Amino acid sequence: MDRRLINIGFGNMVAAGRILAVVNPKSSPMKKLKDEARQEKRLIDVTEGRRTRAIIILDSNHVILSAVNPETLTQRFTAGSEPAGEGA
Repeated sequence: MDRRLINIGFGNMVAAGRILAVVNPKSSPMKKLKDEARQEKRLIDVTEGRRTRAIIILDSNHVILSAVNPETLTQRFTAGSEPAGEGA
């Protein structure tokens, strides 16, 4: 399992190996997913009152709301997964 930690905004970190998907929150299915997670107490909001820009789905069935763009989160996720070059 990938043990790296990914910064998902405002000093909050998630283990990279636990992330199943990073999705845009604007579609109807994602709004429904968010509402269901809130009702079932599986929702974690780390936006600190800012607009939700990404929804992170974990293997534990938890849903995290982040104020960081999905593209930025994906870059952070993939940045550490590339093999290190010589002298790195």
